[in-house]
Amino acid sequence: MPEISDHLDHGLSVLFIGFNPSLLSGETGHHYANPRNNFYRILYRAGLTPRLYDAVEDQDLLKLGYGFTNIVARPTRGIDDIARSEYAEGRIILHAKLLKYRPKIACFVGKGVYTEYSRKSKVHWGFQNDPVIPEVHEFVAPSSSGLVRMPMEEIVGIYRQLAEYIEERGE
Repeated sequence: MPEISDHLDHGLSVLFIGFNPSLLSGETGHHYANPRNNFYRILYRAGLTPRLYDAVEDQDLLKLGYGFTNIVARPTRGIDDIARSEYAEGRIILHAKLLKYRPKIACFVGKGVYTEYSRKSKVHWGFQNDPVIPEVHEFVAPSSSGLVRMPMEEIVGIYRQLAEYIEERGE
């Protein structure tokens, strides 16, 4: 299955970084395309988007200053299908993307994504101290997967912190 295209640009407010695309994302070519994934609903409810977007509109979020990439580009059924070597390679590729595009905020969609990237074992929700690339703020948010058992209001509240930070700074 082909990789889906990143949505990257210089000067992004937020680069959302997932584990890897789902099989449905791989089939459609759109980020967070599985209807059970709550990504676009979370963004809207948290105040990060002015309306509810659909996965087929993922490229339109570039106009809002939001980009998309993954630590592993290969679509899989789940993260259990990702090899350790893919994370190692993905970590290097992601670091290069962050250096090249320098988004204001790298939002890791899931603690596991961040721990794979940063190699830090203990992380908390929200902004992280001591970012890997000092000029790029690192924000860790819950996964938007429908399999996550955290209450939706709690997830939205964490993403709302990101929206408030962006609004306060006019980014």
